[in-house]
This record gives sequence, structure tokens and C-alpha cells, in this order.
Amino acid sequence: MRKHNVVSLLLLLSVTCSYGSITVPFNHKNISYMGRVEQVENKYAEIYWPGTSVTINFKGTEIKAIMKNGKESTYFYAILDGNEAEAKKIKADTIQSTVMLASGLQNTKHSIQLFKLTDNTTRTYFYGFEMADGSSILDATPLSDRKIEFYGNSITAGHGVDVLPGNNDSGSPEYFNNFRTYAALTARHFNAQYSCIARSGIGVMISWFPAIMPEIYDRLNPSDSTSKWDFSKYTPDIVVINLFQNDMWLTASPNHPQFKARFGTTPPDVPTIIKSYQNFVRSIRGKYPKASIICVLGSMNATQKGSPWPGYIEEAVKGLSDSKIFTHFFPYKDTPGHPKVAEQKVMADDLIDFIDKNIKW
Repeated sequence: MRKHNVVSLLLLLSVTCSYGSITVPFNHKNISYMGRVEQVENKYAEIYWPGTSVTINFKGTEIKAIMKNGKESTYFYAILDGNEAEAKKIKADTIQSTVMLASGLQNTKHSIQLFKLTDNTTRTYFYGFEMADGSSILDATPLSDRKIEFYGNSITAGHGVDVLPGNNDSGSPEYFNNFRTYAALTARHFNAQYSCIARSGIGVMISWFPAIMPEIYDRLNPSDSTSKWDFSKYTPDIVVINLFQNDMWLTASPNHPQFKARFGTTPPDVPTIIKSYQNFVRSIRGKYPKASIICVLGSMNATQKGSPWPGYIEEAVKGLSDSKIFTHFFPYKDTPGHPKVAEQKVMADDLIDFIDKNIKW
């Protein structure tokens, strides 16, 4: 390795001080990540999936993040000292910039967590933290031994969560809030590490766009078919799958371009629907031989009275003959649009109760 490359690496691996501030690079040993994150050597960490988070403990009076967003707006919460009620929503620029996360603090021990709220359609480049001169980095808080992972669509990703009740549904980035979803709420209730593999509009057989979950579930970068996730890096105790809502809509939409691309002119029959779900669950089981897997559905109209889609999932799971694969269905919320904050909380309480009664971990 050339001398100048060695010097660059050493600078990245240590805290650097300049102009009255301390820069903590993205790859510092005391920064904790949750979720699928790619650390590009000597450059930055790339964040893709909703619910991904970055945390550091420090002593000081202020802290900033050095970030850059892709083309589409991406929002994060900055959560100081675990105070969820006062989480600060931030949005980085499309050029590398420094974003204030917290200031005017007492010069004591603090923690800051950056939590991605929005969908996986745009990546964020995280370069590190910046603190005032005289601050210090503290040891990372040990991560929980419990681990949970979710695979889902817009409901799990957080589409429209922050739209006020009674207003029109919206998939705009500013209304996404993965932090308030049933998935994130459930993980926090159990103090579990959290991984969320979700995208608004995705299905098992068909999506509102070309990719389907079986084609991207094993990716690090969801937009890159060559970017594969190393499943040995995160082995969940519980996996929750909430898919088939978009399949329900789109298998009944023969004029949609993706219907034509996937099925031609004939919708899939019931055995094909059941087998497609079964194959995806079997893929998850292959990655996690010991995990408890909960196949859920809802709380949108795929679980309304008379819907056959819960039955398809039950048949698929029955055919797998696996005592650690469960089914559980959220009651139809019977309101317009996607689940809002209160409705997500109802789902979380329901799932927490199910886990408490059925799974020991």
C-alpha cells in the first residue's frame, strides 16, 4: 500500500480535529448500526432500507451529522437520549453537508440515534458525526441479544403514517414514518435489534413496479441486483412477513403493465398464488433455519371480511409443515388510505400480544 493511502486510512480510523470541531468518521468502532448498511472503505456508509439506524454515545454540548441524500428526499429522526417524544425530523441535502442534530446541551453524557423514516428508493451517504471541540466519544451501548426482522410493503415501510387522520393518503417522503410503524414499535417493545426489509408497492408475485420481494429480499442495495446481503451478519430470532396486499390489488388489474409483464392475460390461479407465497417463506427459512417466522397480513383490505387472501397464506403455511412458522392476521381497519399512527399502534399491540403468547425468545 502506498504511503499516502496508509495516511488516509489512519485519518479515517481515528478522530480528527479541525477548526474547533471533532469529526468522528462513519467507521469509528463506537458507532453502532442497525439494519443492512454498506460501509464503503475510506468513504462513507450507505443507508438504503427504512428503519436503518446509526447511534453514538458522547459527552458534549452539540452534535451534527455529515450526510448526503440521493435524488429523492429522504428523512430521518434524530433522537436525543432516547427521548422519542421529542424526536427531530431532519433531511440532508443532495450534496454533502453538515446537519445539526442537537445543540445547547449540558456538557454531560448523551446519545444520538439517526433513524431512517422513508422508503428504500433513495440511498443516503453517511460520512460521520461532528462534535464541538472538547467533546468526547463514549463506549457504545451493547446491542440487545434479541433480533427481529420484517419483510413487508408500504404498511411496514411506513407509507402515509404521518398523514393526519381525515386527510388524503400520501406516499410523499415527508409522510413516511417507519419509526411509528407496527414493526418498529414491536422491536422497541421487546428491546430487540431491528431490521426492516420493506418497500411501498411491493408484492410476492407482482408489484406496482418491476421488482418483487423474492427478487430483492437478499440484497444489500435494493436497487442493485449484484449487491447481495451476507445473511450471516444478522440472524433474527423472529421474522415477520407482511406481504400479499399489493398482490391482491394487482392480480385483479389486467390492464396494469406489471400484470401484463408477469401474467400476460390470465391471472394466477389459487394453487399458483399459494405456491408463490410458500416458495418465498421457504427461501426465508433457508436463510434462518432456527427462526420463528410469523406470516401476517393486514390491516388494509386484504383482511376485510370475505377476502380469500388470509386463507391462501394459511394453506401455504400448512403445506410447509413447520411448527415454527405461524400465521396471524390483523383485523381490517376499515378506514381510507394506509394505517396512520394510531392504527399502526393497534397493529403493534396485536402483534406483541401474539408473540407473548406463542413464542419464547
